[in-house]
Amino acid sequence: MATTGAAETARLETRKPQVGWGQLANISFGFFGIQIGFVLQNSNMSRIFQTVGASLDDLPALWVAAPLTGLIVQPIIGHLSDKTWNRFGRRRPYFMTGALLAAISLLLMPLAPAFGAPLLFAAALLWVLDASLNISMEPFRAFVGDMLDKSQHATGYAVQTAFIGAGAVVAAIFPWLLEQFGVSNVAPAGEIPDTVKWSFWAGAAALFLAIGWTVVTTKEYSPEEMAAFETEREAEAGQSVRALAAKTYTSAAVWMALGLAVILSVNTLGLEKEILLLGALLAGYGLLSMIAISMAKKGQHANMLSSIVGDFSGMPDTMKRLAVVQFFSWSSLFIMWIYSGPIVSQYFYGSADPTTAAYNEGANWWNLIYTIQNGVAAVAALILLPFLSRRIGKARTHMTCLLLGALGFLGYFVLRDPNLLIICEILKGIAWASILAMPYAILASSLPQSKLGIYMGLFNIFIVVPQLLVATVMGSVMNAFFPADPIWTMLFAAASWALAGFAMLRVSVPGETAHA
Repeated sequence: MATTGAAETARLETRKPQVGWGQLANISFGFFGIQIGFVLQNSNMSRIFQTVGASLDDLPALWVAAPLTGLIVQPIIGHLSDKTWNRFGRRRPYFMTGALLAAISLLLMPLAPAFGAPLLFAAALLWVLDASLNISMEPFRAFVGDMLDKSQHATGYAVQTAFIGAGAVVAAIFPWLLEQFGVSNVAPAGEIPDTVKWSFWAGAAALFLAIGWTVVTTKEYSPEEMAAFETEREAEAGQSVRALAAKTYTSAAVWMALGLAVILSVNTLGLEKEILLLGALLAGYGLLSMIAISMAKKGQHANMLSSIVGDFSGMPDTMKRLAVVQFFSWSSLFIMWIYSGPIVSQYFYGSADPTTAAYNEGANWWNLIYTIQNGVAAVAALILLPFLSRRIGKARTHMTCLLLGALGFLGYFVLRDPNLLIICEILKGIAWASILAMPYAILASSLPQSKLGIYMGLFNIFIVVPQLLVATVMGSVMNAFFPADPIWTMLFAAASWALAGFAMLRVSVPGETAHA
């Protein structure tokens, strides 16, 4: 008994210290700025693209930049930040690098019409902006796990979600507020309204300053301190690569064959050309897997490719099951970001022409009610989610919130009074809060701390892949069955969130067996 007591004392002594609300806020305040950048992008890029000459059919292909950059950037940044230790810290160097690049991109985006090929310039700049936001965002997910004890992970991600919601509110409402103070919300054909311009420029400053606040008010633990906090031996650094060396090339060949089949189906079935990108990604992953397996078999363990592929193939079971939930959750979100603005203008305000006052009035109403969604998310993260998770568990809480969000999407399909969309946004805001908090709270405590960055980056794949599918496949579906009738995308979104909710029945959370 004495030995057990001593071991327990030692275990308690190596736990990370509890953090107060002030420091919890400092740790996540940078996400306030990151979300301002994301929401300015998500709520205005369709408007900008249409302003500089894109048609509704072009939007999915133009939007493909956002998820594709996340797919590439986040695992790489996660891997690198796990292994970065210098006088600036572990994650913080990536915060500031991404912040600087994103701020520059936000400053330049409203100037797209001044360039010779404005649509090409805007599309290219979207790549840069989204890559920069991902460089900052990915380490923030791991930062909470780094800085907090496991007992505070749920609280930490709730606070982070609250700042995400607050940043989204500021970004979404800002164009509308500017209009109330006399800033023009309508511009001649081919020009971006002043409300959008000033929103992007103010957002650049807010993003840089918010991330800078987290950098100067937090101090990361050193490698020695992190090692002391480990209460159990974590997996060896090269274990996943050595496991990869035991694999055959069959799975890699299957991925390559699947990608080739998708590419060949484009002409055969008359699908949209954007689907070629999906096939190329599948085949590309198969090729990279084959190279990684070959390197691992040769004993070449210390390389990024083998590490990333090995960790991806060796994901914990909880992460695999949550991956299915994420897939369907983010399919709906990408549909929302692409089509909601045009849908509100076309079906609730009666105009699909971006040069008309009615169209821009609808676009501003979408920005305003999107603010409500994010405001509800901020409140729900701190009040509703902890209340529900204590009573029915994290898994059932996430399921309940997703099903409520599905009803919100369904409302867009059946309603026509724009004021009633507020109810839809409240329901979607509850789901959005849960999507931002619950999966990460479930994961953070079960992942090895030395690989928290890479696993959070790999988890992003299941956010990105469904967005790529929507961007590449939705155009084909809409053109084949519902041409010029985008309201049907809301029904797809409702079904997708319902599937995500029911998929949570397969996710078990340690210590919550009573709620399973």
